[in-house]
Amino acid sequence: MSRPLDGIRVIELAGIGPGPLAGQLLADLGADVISIDRKAEPVMMERPKDANRRNKRSIAINLKAEGASDIVLKLCETADILFEGFRPGVAERLGLGPDNVHAVNPALVYGRLTGWGQDGPLSDRAGHDINYISITGALDAIGSKDKPVPPLNLVGDYAGGSLMLVYGMMAALVKAKSTGKGDIVDAAMTDGSAAIMSLIHSLRAGGLWKDEREANLIDGGTPFYRCYETADGKFMAVGSIEPQFFAELITGLGLSEDWLARQYDQTAWPGLQAELESVFKTKSRKEWTAHFETTDACVSPVLTMGEAPGHPHNQARGTFVEQDGYLQPAAAPRFSGGESDIRRGAYFQGEDTATILKEAGYNEGMIAAMIEAGQVQQSS
Repeated sequence: MSRPLDGIRVIELAGIGPGPLAGQLLADLGADVISIDRKAEPVMMERPKDANRRNKRSIAINLKAEGASDIVLKLCETADILFEGFRPGVAERLGLGPDNVHAVNPALVYGRLTGWGQDGPLSDRAGHDINYISITGALDAIGSKDKPVPPLNLVGDYAGGSLMLVYGMMAALVKAKSTGKGDIVDAAMTDGSAAIMSLIHSLRAGGLWKDEREANLIDGGTPFYRCYETADGKFMAVGSIEPQFFAELITGLGLSEDWLARQYDQTAWPGLQAELESVFKTKSRKEWTAHFETTDACVSPVLTMGEAPGHPHNQARGTFVEQDGYLQPAAAPRFSGGESDIRRGAYFQGEDTATILKEAGYNEGMIAAMIEAGQVQQSS
């Protein structure tokens, strides 16, 4: 069965964090993603435990070697997309900036993924997810009353970075197919994490959000949208925002119906929260899960990453799959007319070097000379 991005070739100048995930998402949908890694590594019996490497091919090119940029540009001649995650100016110094690439393929979409963006006073500064989301208001809004808590690197690196890059490059690809001109996509994690906060900014502008943590509708500030500890020290997630769902919560917990009329009475929230905390501690997480699983109370168990693959819903949908010796998230999203799936495990850096070069028109003698000159490496 065909996949949505079959026939699309992507050059990924390998990096860390959000770049590899962006490449993985494209590869899962069928794109031929060629990762340009800095050096080769030995091929072992077991594949690397790195989901971000799956469904891709790898060529090892020493980008600092003389003539190495010409090899990359040769690959770009038949590519649809190239993306990189270097600091501004690095790709240009390597001879692989947008001007270099568009000289050989004007229709190629050039993706640039950084934390701060291609310009601005912080554009040349180091940083990580926590820094990028700290200046957008996102980090300050997440956590306990006492202090902000980093939401892993999901908001800046992945939502504001990887997903925005893929979204932007796909839009640019549609345009390039009709105009023959490839755009440069500047995906800054600061911009992306701000963009996904659009609703929260709107609520704040309307007087429905405070610049305080655990003081708002969906930040743990309400007793009907937070987590509660159970008798076994685990947790249940409660998201009973709408009145009809809140009614099922109250009924399911055996609480007084008087609470129904006071759901949005903020003076009643401390008392309601205290009751919920007390009741949830009377049963284990497993018992509460069984108690609420057939209701619309919006109550669910808080599972660890180790427990998540065993949940019946995840099992029914195949949300996690066995690959390379461990359970990892399956490809997403799903399509009615094509498959997104895992057809190849994680690559070893440089294992496809010779194959990719031959496809680009280099013969065995030329490849051997490149290896001898230190321009490329082939894993063994």
